[in-house]
Amino acid sequence: MATEEQKVPAQRQEEQPGKQHLMDPIPQALNPDYKQANKLHGKVALVTGGDSGIGRSVCYHFALEGATVAFTYVPEQEEKDAKDTLRKLQELKAHDAKDPMGLPADVGFDENCKMVIDEVVNNYGRIDILVNNAAEQHFSSSVEEIDETRVERVFRTNIFSHFYLTRHALKHMKEGSTIINSTSVVAYCGSPTLLDYCATKGAIVSFTRGLALQLVEKGVRVNAVAAGPVWTPLQVATKPEEEIAKIGSETKMGRAAQPHEIAPSYVFLASNESSYFTGQVLHPNGGMIVNA
Repeated sequence: MATEEQKVPAQRQEEQPGKQHLMDPIPQALNPDYKQANKLHGKVALVTGGDSGIGRSVCYHFALEGATVAFTYVPEQEEKDAKDTLRKLQELKAHDAKDPMGLPADVGFDENCKMVIDEVVNNYGRIDILVNNAAEQHFSSSVEEIDETRVERVFRTNIFSHFYLTRHALKHMKEGSTIINSTSVVAYCGSPTLLDYCATKGAIVSFTRGLALQLVEKGVRVNAVAAGPVWTPLQVATKPEEEIAKIGSETKMGRAAQPHEIAPSYVFLASNESSYFTGQVLHPNGGMIVNA
């Protein structure tokens, strides 16, 4: 069990991607006190990496707000988490929303991203909200440990996918649509042990700002969320056990967030309440001050 100082028990998953159903405790995707307000009624949303972690929570909150939701997950490796997410989305969906979809796809490749977009449009007719959230990270103590294969793999998942999905989705997005990208606090403060990961997250910040300027005349808003440490499968599949036991201790709040504490930022950016936001990054990070 965790000591008094530890927020969660020390644990590690040896295979990537991490599995939410194997975590102790299970991350909290929903806050029972959350008050939905029909903010996304009639919208169609696609969330990559929606089977677990922040992505799952975003899917749930979008469904609560009336959206029809589709999400991607890693085929074969994330089937259990994806089925759990799909089952809960079916419970949460609004009466006039269409049935949710889980789409198995490695979004690091353009042809797979096109397939995902085509599937969503064929079933729902359009896309109003695109959340580029899928990501992977790997622990390393030196840049010398990071070879060409790993650099390409991490960049494919974490930033190439943003380009691929966006360019295919835009064909089906109208004025008033939104794109939300998942970056991270490490894009601003760096990380000596997640070097390739934080490099991709920095790229996402620049991608968000540039794309927002490019699309503003089309009426499509582009923003991002830079979360601090969050209790997700990404953590337990990456970091040593001793780091997991004290996850979030570096924040002013002294703890990691639960996914449901991050998801409302996505709801805000997806809704008309953020109509004057584009090219911006929200920072739910427990008090970590960044020069944003």
